[in-house]
Amino acid sequence: MERVTLLPPTALSDGWIDPKYLPGGEDKYYIRNRQVTKPEGGWRHLRSDEIEHLVKNNNTASSWDTVWVSEEFNPSVIKDNKFYGTVRIGRVSNGALQFHDLRLPVGITNSSIHSCDIGDNCAIHDVHYLSHYIIGAHCMLFNIQEMATTDHAKFGNGIIKDGEPESVRVRIEIMNETGARKVIPFDGMTTADAYLWGKYTDDTTLQERLLHITQSTVDHHRGYYGEIGKGCVIKNSSIIKDVKIGTDCYIKGASKLKNITINSSDKEPTQIGENVILVNGIVGYGCRIFYSCTAVRFILGNNSKFMYGARLINSIMGDNSTISCCEVLNNLIFPGHEQHHNNSFLIASVIMGQSNMAAGATIGSNHNSRTNDGELVAGRGFWPGLCSSVKLPSKFASFTLLAKGDYPAEMNITLPFALVNNNVSDNRLEIMPAYWWLYNMYALARNSRKYRTRDKRLTKMQNIEFDTYAPDTMQEVIRARKILELWTAKAYLRETGSSESLKNNNASLIETGRRLLQGDRKIVDNLTITGEGMENSRRPVHILKTYDAYHAYGDMLIHYAVSNILNNGTAINTLKGIEARGTELEQEWINLGGQPIKATDLTTLRQDICNGTLDSWNAIHNRYNELWDRYSTDKLSHSLQALCAVLNTDKLTNEQLQQALAHAVRIQRHIAEQVYLSRKKDHDNPFRSSTCRSTEETLTIYGKAEDNSFVKQMREEASSNIEKIERIIKEFR
Repeated sequence: MERVTLLPPTALSDGWIDPKYLPGGEDKYYIRNRQVTKPEGGWRHLRSDEIEHLVKNNNTASSWDTVWVSEEFNPSVIKDNKFYGTVRIGRVSNGALQFHDLRLPVGITNSSIHSCDIGDNCAIHDVHYLSHYIIGAHCMLFNIQEMATTDHAKFGNGIIKDGEPESVRVRIEIMNETGARKVIPFDGMTTADAYLWGKYTDDTTLQERLLHITQSTVDHHRGYYGEIGKGCVIKNSSIIKDVKIGTDCYIKGASKLKNITINSSDKEPTQIGENVILVNGIVGYGCRIFYSCTAVRFILGNNSKFMYGARLINSIMGDNSTISCCEVLNNLIFPGHEQHHNNSFLIASVIMGQSNMAAGATIGSNHNSRTNDGELVAGRGFWPGLCSSVKLPSKFASFTLLAKGDYPAEMNITLPFALVNNNVSDNRLEIMPAYWWLYNMYALARNSRKYRTRDKRLTKMQNIEFDTYAPDTMQEVIRARKILELWTAKAYLRETGSSESLKNNNASLIETGRRLLQGDRKIVDNLTITGEGMENSRRPVHILKTYDAYHAYGDMLIHYAVSNILNNGTAINTLKGIEARGTELEQEWINLGGQPIKATDLTTLRQDICNGTLDSWNAIHNRYNELWDRYSTDKLSHSLQALCAVLNTDKLTNEQLQQALAHAVRIQRHIAEQVYLSRKKDHDNPFRSSTCRSTEETLTIYGKAEDNSFVKQMREEASSNIEKIERIIKEFR
């Protein structure tokens, strides 16, 4: 335990970097002097009349010789202060600064300033301890208890400075409570970086290289000053220690900010509010952090909101996300996550974006083991319903919806877009594949647009796929169709007494299942189709509406393919010349922090990091961007290969492509109609009008389904797409 020690008065101005950590020939301010931009005309010593004026205003200094000012200096607005060490003050003129309703005169009053650089025309009042900061122009600092920087400040980066032991390095223990997947944070870290680092823990060379790259990203020398960018407003706050703050940031009433970087700019200002505690982390551009929330060992992505008493510990939260009133521990959360309500709980998980945690959802809480929980991995669009409780380890395909319930065993749901239900009365797990397409087209169609609209980022470090129908999700759909074919064949052979045929290889069974699912639906509807390996229990797992789901999956793949043809503006001659081979569909796609990439590209990326070809995070990020630049081409190629899977062909012919385009016209009409009908179900609910006096009052509150702006938009979009598709079909003839 450290104890209070008595020091000589000179320690208030002389102490900073231990001389043994200074490079030869450098003084303790050598880094500070690199950080500061010298004002026009430079600094000068105080004149004797200015010193006299300052003393009359009840100012003191350890030495007036170490207080420097710019040419325009007004000592009359410097009152009741104590200056220690080298203090440099920019232009000080008569005037005032205003931000919202706060108006403060330019100048410095009732403050203790230790070795700081203060920019032009700042208002610094009642800052009781301000030490080793570089403050930009036009900043307002008001009523702050302690604002200091140490010589070993790292500003949230997980590096170690000269002379420090490895034990002080900050790590974020994502995805697992044991710390086995820990990553080292740095300013600019994306969810792609975190997944790359946390997922491939068995690749020891990769782990070593990423640690080396991160340590090299930030200078290891001691002596960096904290920085407050121009135009910042900080008021009524308690402790701000080892913090680097970008421009135009607004901080009001913060309790404790320690060892963090707060990214902010005039176009994307970050705001931090009352009673907030942030320790050991990085805050992205344009964030909103309010109302008694706490984050420790964390990263918040750009344009994220964190508020209302939420707790974020050992977790990384992606761009465009919101967490409020919740407890979130040991997680990696991809962009586009929504989590509200005071009793939600999330632990030891990878949530791959576009997700929503409903009230009462409990994802991991040591309730199925005497040791740490396992892990949960949920694809894009994960939505656990109200008061749902899930045991870990579990894994969910993209766009899984969990119905309200207490799920008694671990699950591995491999069917995307599915509704999962714990049927307690019949003691079975029920899975309805393609539920969203079949019964809530409104929500499914709105999904992509919703997340695009919420993307207010100007600084886009993480590449994000917003489209519901993308290679990562559609690859799951292709696999799901084969799974349904296999399980349908097994169910048919069991019920027809052909048990010997069950010994056939999977390829033969899949072919049998395909014929059944493309034949008479009555045969399939009369089968009891059960899933395999989806729940860690002996009770049955029933697959519901298999025939409808199978064909819905096929429609999704055709819609995916034709949408990409339209989005790429592919000329008909180019389209005719495309050779899409179904054999290429074995290619796996990885959701890397929100950016889908081919597994082969990820393997190459890892190899290039290990062999030194990619030797910095900038180089790694540039590789992400190169893959993103060619993503639309790769997606078009994959979508045409997906048509091969639907049509069960090794090579797509022009005739098959025409058939798919004709089918796509029907799908466009179906989507527009189902968007309307799924919305209309809510309007037709008789209980909706039970709180209203009349039909007119109901219409005033809820309107009509056909007048809904999104319903109208989808109808217009469908009409436009049908016109484009029919134009392509005519060119084929």
